[in-house]
Amino acid sequence: KTNMTDMYLLVSVTAYLAAVTAACSLNFQRALPLFIITLLAIFFICWDFLIAKYEDKIAALFSPGERYLEEQWFWLKWVLSAALIITIICWLIFDTAKRGSRQLISFGGLVMYILLMFTFSKYPARVAWRPVFSGIAMQFILGVLILRTSVGFDVFNWLGIQIQTFLECSDTGAKFVFGEKYTDHFFAFKVLPIVVFFSTVMSMLYHVGFMQWLIGKVGWIMQIFMGTTPIESLVAAGNIFVGQTESPLLVQPYLPYITKSELHAVMTAGFSTIAGSVLGAYISFGVSASHLLTASVMSAPASLATSKLFWPETEKPTITVRSGLKMAKGQSKNLLEAASQGASTSIRLVANIAVNLIAFLALLAFVDSALSWVGSLFDYPQLNFENICAYVFMPFSFMMGVDWEDSFTVGGLLGYKTFFNEFVAYERLAKLIHNREKGGSMYINGVKQYMTVRSEVIATYALCGFANFGSLGLVIGGLTSSAPSKKKEIAGGVFRAMIAGTVACFMTACVAGMLTASGLEVPCHILLGNAFNSTDFPANSTELVECCRQLFISANHSQEVFSGGNYSPSSWKGCCQILDQPGFNCS
Repeated sequence: KTNMTDMYLLVSVTAYLAAVTAACSLNFQRALPLFIITLLAIFFICWDFLIAKYEDKIAALFSPGERYLEEQWFWLKWVLSAALIITIICWLIFDTAKRGSRQLISFGGLVMYILLMFTFSKYPARVAWRPVFSGIAMQFILGVLILRTSVGFDVFNWLGIQIQTFLECSDTGAKFVFGEKYTDHFFAFKVLPIVVFFSTVMSMLYHVGFMQWLIGKVGWIMQIFMGTTPIESLVAAGNIFVGQTESPLLVQPYLPYITKSELHAVMTAGFSTIAGSVLGAYISFGVSASHLLTASVMSAPASLATSKLFWPETEKPTITVRSGLKMAKGQSKNLLEAASQGASTSIRLVANIAVNLIAFLALLAFVDSALSWVGSLFDYPQLNFENICAYVFMPFSFMMGVDWEDSFTVGGLLGYKTFFNEFVAYERLAKLIHNREKGGSMYINGVKQYMTVRSEVIATYALCGFANFGSLGLVIGGLTSSAPSKKKEIAGGVFRAMIAGTVACFMTACVAGMLTASGLEVPCHILLGNAFNSTDFPANSTELVECCRQLFISANHSQEVFSGGNYSPSSWKGCCQILDQPGFNCS
């Protein structure tokens, strides 16, 4: 039987490699993603084989270097920390000279959040700085690779497109069950079926062992780089892909034996990331898939950094690398049963999302109505919950790098996310994105209708986490059922973990603000129309000057004046005044 299994495996692998070779020979550009995936699969299969067979010999080979690092670590850690700080400062100097000073505000916000977490730390004198600085370094490295290199950006952009295409498969099931006009009820019949579909696929991946393997690899990288314990690293890695109540189940047998700091890290990791199932829902709203993916990955090391800063380790962890940590496996017997269990499990999640949104939005309408009534007593009927949250969170959003004109709007989104949930916040962010894409007036009756792309990007990262008051009950209930002996510690540390998770999202947004390249936010003809037809729009912005220059360059190249088309006469007149253009364009 073993020989037959090996033969089937050999034939399958040979057929697959032959198919890859044929696809590459027909059109290598088209088959490039498949080729890269195949190379990665071969690399990791060989890696796992070598580790399994020669682990002791490999460990013995590297043990002298490991001992040397341990001996020299006292001074080496300060050298590495200084090198990291100097590198970031030099990078900021050159980047500021090239792109402007807006990135400096994001850097200042990152430093501010670190200082705040240190100031209110549970044990400030016991902070181990390696997880903190290495976590921020991992964030920065991932951000540079994804947001600033063309290869990284193209890879994550490609992944975002593939995920969007993949999620559209759920439309087939929704159309069959709800009819051709299922999109008339967009959220109920378009968004929620995505959660069902994603949950089904994740259950199947757990059954075949792929998710455990992937989470193990990511957790191992964070453990080696950051010096965190296996439990913390695995749960943080798991939260990139699954929810805050599911990821602790990976290490459920070990939860009763973890320290208070480890427990705090487990809860913080859940609050600072989102589940893959709801990721698809946010993408369907119209939020950038590539930025959501990037935020999920970058927030994992940030969660460990903020957790170890806010609640440092004061005990000796009992679960170490040499303890033989193993992750829990799925309970299903075959792939079809795994798919069925995934779909059935999603019923509770879908129902929870739906009823919470109904309750929270109804409650929000009531609160807004009550606040408007109170405000009208003082001749301020515009008072509502969003305005209050906007004033509270406005300084925090500005320090992330959000434009000052947009910080009030982003502050309101952060309030919705914190006091209700991220679904409400992302739904409102999606409306702002759609308004910008459609164009039109930026202000209507003094209310801003959309933000700059930079502000949208930073808001996407800041909102990407489960840190809200509604999640407190989920975390307490989920972890208490897995580790009843830790009930008191869970209840005592969950609020601090929520704050740490919120700050982790804010730090990720700061890194994104440092790395996001600015560009023209809206089409030039819309921007110029807003500038010269509305007194609310800033008339001396960099974007406005750039659009005026593009207008005159296009006119010079055509050697004719075309005041019609997309550009109004007022746009030409305003650009002539701003640039003091003496040529024929303004005659």
